[in-house]
Amino acid sequence: MGEEKARFSPSLCVTRNCNLNCVYCYQKHDDRRMTLETAKKAVDWIFENIPDYSNGVEIGLIGGEPLLEIELIKDIVAYTRSKPQADNYIFFASTNGTLLTDAEKEWFSSNKDYIVLGLSLDGARETHNRNRCDSFDKLDLDFFLQNWRDQGVKMTLSEHSIKNLARNIKFIHSLGFTRIGGVNFCEGNFDWNRDEYIRLLIPQLKELVEFYLENDTLALDQMFDKQIGLCETKNREKKGWCGIGTGTPFFDVDGRRFPCSFVTPMTFTETELAEIMKTDFTNQELFVDDDCFNNCYIYPICPTCAGANYLCNRTFKKRNKNQCKVQKLISVFIADLTARRIVRNPEIYDDNQRYHTIEAIKKIRGLYLPEFRDFF
Repeated sequence: MGEEKARFSPSLCVTRNCNLNCVYCYQKHDDRRMTLETAKKAVDWIFENIPDYSNGVEIGLIGGEPLLEIELIKDIVAYTRSKPQADNYIFFASTNGTLLTDAEKEWFSSNKDYIVLGLSLDGARETHNRNRCDSFDKLDLDFFLQNWRDQGVKMTLSEHSIKNLARNIKFIHSLGFTRIGGVNFCEGNFDWNRDEYIRLLIPQLKELVEFYLENDTLALDQMFDKQIGLCETKNREKKGWCGIGTGTPFFDVDGRRFPCSFVTPMTFTETELAEIMKTDFTNQELFVDDDCFNNCYIYPICPTCAGANYLCNRTFKKRNKNQCKVQKLISVFIADLTARRIVRNPEIYDDNQRYHTIEAIKKIRGLYLPEFRDFF
């Protein structure tokens, strides 16, 4: 079998502006926006430079808040659909959902085969309002459910919302979303390894294990949806593929191209960006934290963002370690959930997968449970 192909995932920053000021946002916003002429040139470049490995193109329309530029989005979609060589593509826009008018909802519904809206939703009303500027009652949740139920939503955890993690995940599922496409710890120089967060997180993870055992037809949220058997395989991918610099080009409002949607003028200074752009993004070794690779058993399933690593450490080589303890704790609960699912239904894995998974369960428990015994 050949290697599974990934989508080519370029993105266009249609605006740097945003109508919210979320508690964990790391971006610097201003009122600059992309012109249609710039957008057309970016779209032309995208379809002229689709890599051979791609099995399709997913064009991100991002900000800021992209729906501040809804007319530009409509024009970009229309232009792309008019291109005779454009094939096998879709647009994706991540939105806070607060600006949709009835006319815009109708447009998105009629064009949902070409553009997907992904909603940022941090949970129930109290949590969402605390994190995202009292915006919960501005959301038309039914609109997203009717059009993109299986797309799920993106949740970001702040220090304020971690104590209600399980309740918020269960709330989102109760609305009818079959999956949560992202449960992300806020990035930057925030230390998630503090003991107070570990103590808060443990009962939340316990509750979620029981919830997903009882509701095994639901897709696991992104935090739990990890194949821990990968930790046991010998041919572990060193870099882990995020596509930075090769598969995720980002076009800023002025048309300048950067390596990904994290590495932009909204996050870094021009001096920092100039240094970043000297990087050989095809050189895998520049993105491997040798300490993590050689010494951390859960390296293959530990989430990392190359841009966030650079933001914290001014190098892609060294990972941001501000989530190490939390990720070890999560792996313990993933092991628990996985073990209990195997007991219920051993056939969920083939023989090889089951062997590697059971070995990973034993090693994760042996390696990390002692570290957290006092917390339990």
